[in-house]
Amino acid sequence: MTTTGSGSTYDPPADPARRVTAAAPVRAHGPQPRTDQSVALVTGASSGIGAATARRFAAGGWHLLLSGRDRRRLEETATGTSAVVLPADLAAPDGPKLLAQAALRETERIDLLIAGAGIGWAGPFLSMPHTDIDRVLALDLNATLHLVREVLPSMVAAGRGRVVLIGSVAGAVGVREEAVYSAAKAGLAAFAEALRQELLGTGVGVTLVVPGPVDTSFFARRGRPYHRSHPRPTSPAHVATAIWQAVTESRDEAYIPTWLTVPNRVRALTPRLYRRLLNRFG
Repeated sequence: MTTTGSGSTYDPPADPARRVTAAAPVRAHGPQPRTDQSVALVTGASSGIGAATARRFAAGGWHLLLSGRDRRRLEETATGTSAVVLPADLAAPDGPKLLAQAALRETERIDLLIAGAGIGWAGPFLSMPHTDIDRVLALDLNATLHLVREVLPSMVAAGRGRVVLIGSVAGAVGVREEAVYSAAKAGLAAFAEALRQELLGTGVGVTLVVPGPVDTSFFARRGRPYHRSHPRPTSPAHVATAIWQAVTESRDEAYIPTWLTVPNRVRALTPRLYRRLLNRFG
């Protein structure tokens, strides 16, 4: 069994012995933000999906607050933009609260939260250390919920905003030897649906993004190459474009590729066939 990254949306700090618990703003050397720009807070922005998404929204005219644990990589993502870098460790007890406070101090509002930080773990559940169970759930599920809880009041007060949660196909179908990661992503999907209902009429929306395999350093980190012939990994830029479209169109869900909606339909219509297929191909 091996520990993994989550598609490069969350990176270890350059010095693992130094725990980053508080966000210290760093301004990028790019054009100054305009007061009329919409503001997006992107977590897991140091590489992979998070970095690609940050670049897409910067190109679309958004002012960005970029968070992750690796300051150097965050600064690389921010190069040439007006982005502000907010290093933070969301797994720390007060990590989500400190990040939200730093972000709101910086811009006084957050119009969009893209919660992309996460980790994974690959291997048989029976041999998964209890500490790793806690670690995956703490970051992939608990920290995300706490960050949303910290950011949401300002959005509701403003009467506008959107929360984007980065899920996974693993949360939709369950992937063998990724049981806890699958559970965390399934939890995010249920949270998105429930929160969406609670926010009706507030002007704040919730989007769940469900990508399949993405061509990032995820597989290299877990020490197990992607061996399936189908589905083929997509690029982080493709996922970023899908996120951009979902936000601009105020969509509740985005599956990448779109055919990933099929397994849920099969499960709803013919559960026995679904499980036979999952046992063979899952």
